[in-house]
Amino acid sequence: MQPGTSRSSGSGSRRVESIAYLALVLSVAALVFMATITVVLVQDLSRLTPAASTTTLAPISVTGMLITPPLSLPDAPPIFVEQPFGQRLTNINVPLNATQLAVINDGPDSFFATAGQMYLNGSLTSVVGARIAPAPLFTVNGKLAVTYLGAISCVYCAENRWAMALALSRFGSFQHLFMGYSALQDQDVPTIYWAPAHYNATSAVEFGNFYGGTYVTFLSIEYSSPITGKFQMQTLPYFQKQAKAINNSIYEAATNLIVNLNNFAGTPYTIWGKYSVLGADASDFGDTTTVANATTTLPISSMTHDQILASFAHPTTQFAWTEYAAADYYIALVCASLGVGASSSTVAPPVCSISSIATMTAQAKG
Repeated sequence: MQPGTSRSSGSGSRRVESIAYLALVLSVAALVFMATITVVLVQDLSRLTPAASTTTLAPISVTGMLITPPLSLPDAPPIFVEQPFGQRLTNINVPLNATQLAVINDGPDSFFATAGQMYLNGSLTSVVGARIAPAPLFTVNGKLAVTYLGAISCVYCAENRWAMALALSRFGSFQHLFMGYSALQDQDVPTIYWAPAHYNATSAVEFGNFYGGTYVTFLSIEYSSPITGKFQMQTLPYFQKQAKAINNSIYEAATNLIVNLNNFAGTPYTIWGKYSVLGADASDFGDTTTVANATTTLPISSMTHDQILASFAHPTTQFAWTEYAAADYYIALVCASLGVGASSSTVAPPVCSISSIATMTAQAKG
C-alpha cells in the first residue's frame, strides 16, 4: 500500500506543479495580450482624434494686403479656336462677360431655398455632403476666412468651383471669373478659374482672386500644370514655400494652417470658417438625359460654359439643383461659423435666414 501511496502522492504533486506552471504561463500570456490590446487601442484612438484636437487651437487673426492677380498672362493667352469635346480648351482664361457673371453673383435666394429643401427631403439623385473636421476660427482683415486649395488639372475641383462660386455669391460678389477646364486627361470638364491660370507651366501656383466679401474673405490657392496632361499636384510644403517667397503674411498663415490641421487628403480642400471640408461636397457631373453626342464618360464634359450657366439661370435639372444644394452645404458652414441663430446677436447674412438653410446650419452646429 505504501509504495502505491508514494507513487500516487508523487503523481499528485507533479499534477499540482503542472497546473501551477500552466496558470503562470496563462497569466503571463494574458498580461502580454492585454498590453498588446492597450497599445493597439491607443494607436487606433490616436488615428481617430487628430481632427478633434484642432478644437483646442487658438483663433487665428491676420491682417494685411490680399493678392490681386493679373487679368491676363502673356505666357498663357486665351485660346479662341473651337476644339472638340474631350480635347477642348476653347476660351480658356477668358473672363466671364457681365451677363455670365451675373448668373453667379445675382441668382435669387429662392433657388437656394428650393435646393436646400430638396437636400433635406432627399429628392436629389446625387449625394451632397462631405467629411468635415473642426478648424480654428481664422479671420482675415476682420472677416471670416474661406480658404481653398486645388489644382486646375483636378476634375473634382472643376466641378466643385461651380458650387463654391454660388455659395460665395451669398456673402459678397466676384468682379471677375475666368473660363477653364480640368486637364484633358482628367475628363476635360468645363469650369471656372478664380484667376487666369498658367496652364502651360511645368509647375506654378496662383494666389488670389477678384472676390469682394461683405461677410467673408476668400483665399484661393490653385496649382497649375500642363492642362493638356493629366492631374498633377504638389505637396503642402511647396505652397508654404511659395507663399513665403512672395512675402504675403495672409497666405503664409493660410498655408501654415492647412499643414497644421494635418487632415489634407487631396484636392479640392476647403476651410469654411470653423470647418475644414475634406473633399468636394458633391460629385455632380451632369444629367445623362440632357447631353447629346457625348464623347467622354462624364456628361458635363460635353457641355459648354454657356450651357452650364444657363442651367443655373433657369434650374430645372438635377444637375443644377445639386449644384445649388452643394452651395447650400457650404453656406450652412459659414452661417454656423458666424454664430447665426435665434440667441445670437450676430448680424446675419440674409441667406442664413432661409428656412431650409437655417435647418442645415443647425445640423452643422450639431
